[in-house]
Amino acid sequence: MLARKFPPLHPAIEIIGAFAALITTLGWIPQVAKVARERRAGDISLFATGSIATGVFLWTLYGLLIGSWPVILANGVTFLFVIAILGMKLRFG
Repeated sequence: MLARKFPPLHPAIEIIGAFAALITTLGWIPQVAKVARERRAGDISLFATGSIATGVFLWTLYGLLIGSWPVILANGVTFLFVIAILGMKLRFG
């Protein structure tokens, strides 16, 4: 991993970031569960889901470059959720 180029953030700021990351990451679980349960993804936009996947992948890369664990973990897990939705969209339409 690359060395952090910025001074460490205050722990309270990291905690806020971690809570925000947790909330936005866990927010994908109901969507993944719904599509998996119903085996139907017709109402999900392929373009939007692909765009979100690309964005969270880039956020993960950014987190790696700046050495921010909340950014890395949240976006890495979110990327997996969105890729799962994307895969089900391609499979179930």
